[in-house]
Amino acid sequence: MSNQLPGLLPLDGITVVSFEQAVAAPIATRHLADLGARVIKVERIGEGDFARNYDSAVHGIASHFVWLNRGKESVTVDLKAAEGVSVIRKLVGRADVVVQNLAPGAMDRLGLGAEVLRRDRPELIVVNMTGYGTDGPLKDRKAYDMLVQAETGLCSITGTPETATKTGVPASDIAAGMYALTAVQAALFRRERTGVGAVVNVSMFDATIEWLGHPMYLQMYQDTQVQRMGLSHASISPYDAYPTIDGRILIGVQNDRGWRALVTDVFDRPDLAEHPKFATNILRVRHRAETDAVVAEHTRRFDTGELDKRLAAAGVPAARLNDMRDLIDHPQLSERDRWRRIDTESGQVRAVLPPMTFTDVELPMGPVPALGQHTDAVLAELGLTDAAIAGLRTGGTVG
Repeated sequence: MSNQLPGLLPLDGITVVSFEQAVAAPIATRHLADLGARVIKVERIGEGDFARNYDSAVHGIASHFVWLNRGKESVTVDLKAAEGVSVIRKLVGRADVVVQNLAPGAMDRLGLGAEVLRRDRPELIVVNMTGYGTDGPLKDRKAYDMLVQAETGLCSITGTPETATKTGVPASDIAAGMYALTAVQAALFRRERTGVGAVVNVSMFDATIEWLGHPMYLQMYQDTQVQRMGLSHASISPYDAYPTIDGRILIGVQNDRGWRALVTDVFDRPDLAEHPKFATNILRVRHRAETDAVVAEHTRRFDTGELDKRLAAAGVPAARLNDMRDLIDHPQLSERDRWRRIDTESGQVRAVLPPMTFTDVELPMGPVPALGQHTDAVLAELGLTDAAIAGLRTGGTVG
């Protein structure tokens, strides 16, 4: 084990080349960049990652793109041109990791599949991200986040009793991205010990199913479909949003001790602690409507701020039902100094520090790249002269 100095970024010296679009791969590589890796994003000339065009909310730049692509370098190359593929092979020849979530089979058709890339470089780590996996009846299907949420059954347990919904953020994309991130780090650690790289396949379908373990096991072994319950919980009561004088507050009692604390210390109703309908969670779930009615009767006596303080003092799990404006102004962010400013082609924008906090070094939050911003610099690193780069640009091979 090397004696590295404190303050060194965890992935300093690691180079990642990514052929990516949308959310799943970009969120994985953005976190790799946060951890100190150099991430070179290969994009289509003229259009780039199609997430660049989802909206123009952040000073003219798409909100998804700002979120997912800071700290990367953008290189624009025509991968359908032989000269473009030749340039990319040189680039990958200097990389530690390749991540891609292009259409199924696209990398192989370009001559950039894992087997080809690792033929002379067994130490290379290649992560292929797909919608449904590399085989099976759905392997060639389009796999946007909503479609995978529906296909896996995630939508069947999300929403209200009346309406199935997808999650408010792209859960299947993010799940796949987090498993790709984990896979890269694990493969790098293994390579340190063995010198051998890896080929890893991560699918949105499999990643989402991993998150569905609880409802899946209930169905397999109890023949029970988890019901859609909005903010409530199929197995716990009280667990929902309850009315206050000026709004609502979420209360989630996890056990019978919590119930006793709620009714005794918060509501001043110790008689409810051992009530024959409410004394245990099993009883409260069985009498859910009555439990919710009793809780709501008492929460209505307080304004939200006062009740929030009483619940916290009693150790009863609770939270305010915030919106995005509340989140932006949340004291848990401001008082912990979690906000920073990052550069974009349209000026600086606010961003929150990465969720993994190292005590000896602050993770970097690099600029969001303009399309093709780093093409010339990266090509020059590969040994191409200014004249050669100009020739590739004139021929439409690079942007």
